[in-house]
Amino acid sequence: MWRIIVLSTVQCLFLSVGQVCLKFAVNRMGAVSYTWAFVREQLTNWWLLASGLCMVAATLLWLYIIKHYDFSVAYPMISISYVFGMLAAVFIFHETVPPTRWLGVLLIMGGVILTAK
Repeated sequence: MWRIIVLSTVQCLFLSVGQVCLKFAVNRMGAVSYTWAFVREQLTNWWLLASGLCMVAATLLWLYIIKHYDFSVAYPMISISYVFGMLAAVFIFHETVPPTRWLGVLLIMGGVILTAK
């Protein structure tokens, strides 16, 4: 059981880092326009590239997980990404997260623990 927890945690870390990079990318992006100049500009948006690479890594790891483990166990495990997302909100984006959101994440993680048993 520990193996799926470790694999899911790494997969969720890739997923969360990808989302953080995506937020940085869209903040840098400016107004979206359907022009070649906009597309060329995005090809040098390194945050967008980093996001894509993290998402690809997360997807490949997810493919491995769902191939080798029961879906009913694997799918709830990706809820670990909520913890990483909340930590990123606080430490990277300097957001204030109210206690009710932390309680919600704690309840979700309780469900993950029950699912893993």
